[in-house]
Amino acid sequence: MSNHKPMLAPANVIYFVAVHVLALVAAPLWGLLVGFSGWVWLTAGVIWLFSGLSITAGYHRLWSHRSYQAAWPLKLFFVIFGTFALQNSVLVWCARHRLHHRFVDDVEHDPHSIRKSFWHAHIGWMLRHWPSSAVDFSQVSDLERDPLLKWQHRHYWVLTWLLNLGVPALLGLLVGEVIGMVLLAGAARLVFSQHCTFFINSLAHTWGKRHYSNDNTSRDNGWLALLTWGEGYHNFHHAFQADYRNGTRWWHFDPGKWLIAACSAAGLAGRLKRTPAFKIQRARVQMQFRQLENQLASTDAEATWARTIEREYQQFMDIVGQWQAVQAERVQAGGAALRNRWQKQEFRKRFGELDQVLKAQARRLSMLQQDWQAASRGA
Repeated sequence: MSNHKPMLAPANVIYFVAVHVLALVAAPLWGLLVGFSGWVWLTAGVIWLFSGLSITAGYHRLWSHRSYQAAWPLKLFFVIFGTFALQNSVLVWCARHRLHHRFVDDVEHDPHSIRKSFWHAHIGWMLRHWPSSAVDFSQVSDLERDPLLKWQHRHYWVLTWLLNLGVPALLGLLVGEVIGMVLLAGAARLVFSQHCTFFINSLAHTWGKRHYSNDNTSRDNGWLALLTWGEGYHNFHHAFQADYRNGTRWWHFDPGKWLIAACSAAGLAGRLKRTPAFKIQRARVQMQFRQLENQLASTDAEATWARTIEREYQQFMDIVGQWQAVQAERVQAGGAALRNRWQKQEFRKRFGELDQVLKAQARRLSMLQQDWQAASRGA
């Protein structure tokens, strides 16, 4: 990796400096000296809510990863409020994001590789003309066929000024608070929402646990999910990119998942992609084995520990083989057979039994980890 830094991107630098001055200096001063009415706070909150959900459920899960299909009214909603987020057009956003997944952590090709620095991953990648930040539209040839996305891309900057300045100014004029509306619902809302998104590139690759894979720097962090519309479960997302969910458990804070599921129930979304529970559990168990192997390799473990883990691993491979056999049988049965209620229930039962067996092994491995840690402390 070259240490040479490319030239600054003047337009981006000017924008970030200006919007931060307005949000962090002008808006607080106006709030102290003049104050903001409830209408201004409400407007800022609604735009922040809708624009944030449009990025996570629209730009990210719908278009970048094609994790579900959406009806035209829902796509229009995402395009309009996604433009409020001021994170570029869908085509540009998705082109860079797909490169991030394709080359995650690669300092030469990942647009915001955390391995360059936390600052670079968070915002620095947008302040200079980094070669890795160049937009490769060949990554989004499927999206370029969508007339709505082409329209947004063609008129993006007009829409940006109209929505992020024109709409707050107009609403401010209606309630008699033009300056307050522009500062709070415009600048301050933009800075807060953008940094929440930037945290996915920086904090979500730095802070948290890797439950599903340690092949890259992505992390799961429930606290971060609160600020990122559920995107804080980032290790899961990198392991299972096509899944429309990031938080798979019912208690996981994932408004993007809830919105997509609600739209599906309302007939506005369909063909939601879900990773089979067995595959998710399999990834977690594989990580448990890696952790145990690393623990054993770091000390002079007794042979009985190694034999126990080897025995568990063989059982794990047997369970995986059984699941793959049932899956192959299910595929061979074809769609007509799967529409038969009895056969469908039978396959569901067999998959469920294997899920329970794998969960039981995960619990045994957790106990092994605890026993190993207790034995190490007592040694």
